Amino acid sequence: MDWVHRWQQKSELSTHRFIGWLGVTTSKFYDWQARYGKVNEHNGWVPRDFWVEAWEKQAILDFHLRYPLEGYRRLTFMMLDADIVAVSPASVWRVLHRAGYLRRWNHRPSGKGKGFLQPQEPHQHWHVDVSYLNLAGTFYYLCSVLDGYSRFIVHWEIREAMTTAQVEIILQRAREKFPDAPRASSPTTGRSSSPGTSRSSSGSVA
Repeated sequence: MDWVHRWQQKSELSTHRFIGWLGVTTSKFYDWQARYGKVNEHNGWVPRDFWVEAWEKQAILDFHLRYPLEGYRRLTFMMLDADIVAVSPASVWRVLHRAGYLRRWNHRPSGKGKGFLQPQEPHQHWHVDVSYLNLAGTFYYLCSVLDGYSRFIVHWEIREAMTTAQVEIILQRAREKFPDAPRASSPTTGRSSSPGTSRSSSGSVA
């Protein structure tokens, strides 16, 4: 910046001429000029007056420990009445959440995303899948019985309607194809006289 201003005054050439020689854009040059003399903060957080300070966060946590059964909204107004801190309910929630005080004591870890427990042999667990078929503008139901171990299609049928009774008939026909299949109980149906089965459904197939 100093070099451009010094030589612009000596040569009386326009600043745009020097910007073009330097190979930078005009907006970039004037951004540099606006930041000239300022500390380079690397886009760091600039403290704001409305930010909750450290002593206020500690006061919120201490007050919560005194009244652990109160919700964060009620705690907010209780602290206002007691002249502890004056913050919004959202700020109280953020402080308690980051400190881990809003977690349930009897929290159980979720089993979501851990995958299906694969069977160890064929015909140990069957899946009943019901899908839609669009055949010439008419919708039909495709019911398939798949083996959970090999993904083999044990039996399938196409029907105009699909009720619980019809699904049981299709499943019985699949059992008749493999009468020697090992008997295993299924937690989804609770039947111990047939291979374990589970049900699922999918969208339409054109």
